[in-house]
Amino acid sequence: MGEEGENAIVWHEGDMPFSTRFGDHFYSRENGLAETRHVFIAGNRLLERWQEQNHFAIAELGFGTGLNMLTTWQAWKAQRRSGQDLTFTSFEKFPLDGETLDRALANWPELADEVAALVAVWPQPKPLEDLVVDLDDGVRLQLLIGDAAERLNAWDGPADAWYLDGFAPSRNPDMWSADLLGAVFEKTKPGGTFATYAAAGFVRRNLQAAGFTVDRLPGHGMKREMLAGTRTS
Repeated sequence: MGEEGENAIVWHEGDMPFSTRFGDHFYSRENGLAETRHVFIAGNRLLERWQEQNHFAIAELGFGTGLNMLTTWQAWKAQRRSGQDLTFTSFEKFPLDGETLDRALANWPELADEVAALVAVWPQPKPLEDLVVDLDDGVRLQLLIGDAAERLNAWDGPADAWYLDGFAPSRNPDMWSADLLGAVFEKTKPGGTFATYAAAGFVRRNLQAAGFTVDRLPGHGMKREMLAGTRTS
């Protein structure tokens, strides 16, 4: 186990990053890109909602390799209209270095342009302070580094959609606590949504207790279920 600020990585099956701190992979072993599209983009109904709003804010718990952000950016620019902008805010306690990002994301050559753009602005060896950068296609990335609960409580927000993508609830329960998910609810616009690959009972109950309506939906691949929901008031 590393020091407090480290998240040591080992590589499985060639270029599959695995966190020794949390004992979990950074993305689906079946197909992380397909899971992102299924869980977060479809689960939050983004392609439909982007047609209705000129200014859209996504927030994420757990930046990891950046796969979710890059996949979202690619989907956004495929249908963006003039005058639209997207802000993507991600909370991350243990940012990875640029070499690790590049290696982990090389599994998806279809994201090569987006990966190159991210690595080009990624502080080396890794971000030690918040990163705020304007990318092409009206996209602003805000990477907020530190404890998620502390940073979220201080964040202005709110978000139109949330990606809840911490390590597995059994491995990293703090990222799925009632207090943190309550703060997520408070930083969600009325009518805003969340989606997550997680389907654990205590996660669903914590989301409901926070105030979200919660639906069980078919999960990606071999995962039978995922959760998605809305702040209705």
